[in-house]
Amino acid sequence: MPVKIRLQRHGKKGKPFYWIVAADSRAKRDGKFLEKLGIYNPNTNPATIELNTEHALQWLQNGAQPTDTAKSILSYKGVLMKKHLLGGVKKGAFTEEEAEEKFKAWLADKEGRIAAKVGGLDKAKEEARAAALKAEKEVSDKRAAAAVEAEAPEETAEEVVAETAEAAAEEVTEAVEEAPATEETPAAEETPEASKEEE
Repeated sequence: MPVKIRLQRHGKKGKPFYWIVAADSRAKRDGKFLEKLGIYNPNTNPATIELNTEHALQWLQNGAQPTDTAKSILSYKGVLMKKHLLGGVKKGAFTEEEAEEKFKAWLADKEGRIAAKVGGLDKAKEEARAAALKAEKEVSDKRAAAAVEAEAPEETAEEVVAETAEAAAEEVTEAVEEAPATEETPAAEETPEASKEEE
């Protein structure tokens, strides 16, 4: 029975979640499996991978073939590196202690790179948040300036209304002052009539 290490899809639509399983290659993708080796969640950044490395290594040594994606995951977690080092031990290239030291050094390097990536992602998030806050502040400052400008024309409009009211009041006072003068004019006209009457 040919065994494959592959992914079995779970989760909801648009949010896949995978089990890493050892299964018969003739079984359906989401069908029966021989052993669950771990989980893979690509929805997080970086992706969440939990893997039982010992059992995965045992399946690989027994001849299980990983799919391309499963091979990438096994390589990422160091299972393929460990298999390679154990092959070197079997051939007598180095001892088990040396292989273990090499594997620990590889793991430390890998963890350092992962930590750097996570730190870079956190830094990028903080920078994006700071840029968003700055842009938001600029927008709110522009709105405040626009509101002040909008209030200023209202004040000028009020001043214009007050000025027009004052001008109207002045015209009324001028009209009132001119009114007695117009009354005197008919009196002057009456004077010639009076003089005609006198004649």
